[in-house]
Amino acid sequence: MAGWLTTHVLDTARGRPAAGMKVDLWRIEGETRRHIRMLTTNADGRTERPILPESEFAPGLYELSFHVGDWARNGDTFFDLLPIRFMMTEPTHYHVPLLVSPYGYSTYRGS
Repeated sequence: MAGWLTTHVLDTARGRPAAGMKVDLWRIEGETRRHIRMLTTNADGRTERPILPESEFAPGLYELSFHVGDWARNGDTFFDLLPIRFMMTEPTHYHVPLLVSPYGYSTYRGS
């Protein structure tokens, strides 16, 4: 069994999924930050496929960068780019959701 990574972005100010938000995945190795891919959230606030599929899983330090400023489009946000760094150590499902509003956000390790 290998691990994989997913996300789900919710607009808590409007009570709906954050559709159309770009999300970058980076792998952090020492001082090197390597871009793996960019995906965009769908109408449900999820990406159509895992951000990191099982076939590409490797333990390590990763960063998801959420393009909140571009997504908000009308400038109705304090945030521009929200980076979230986390460790994936075991071959299992990692889910990193983002709950975002114009002046606050929250994240956690989901299931």
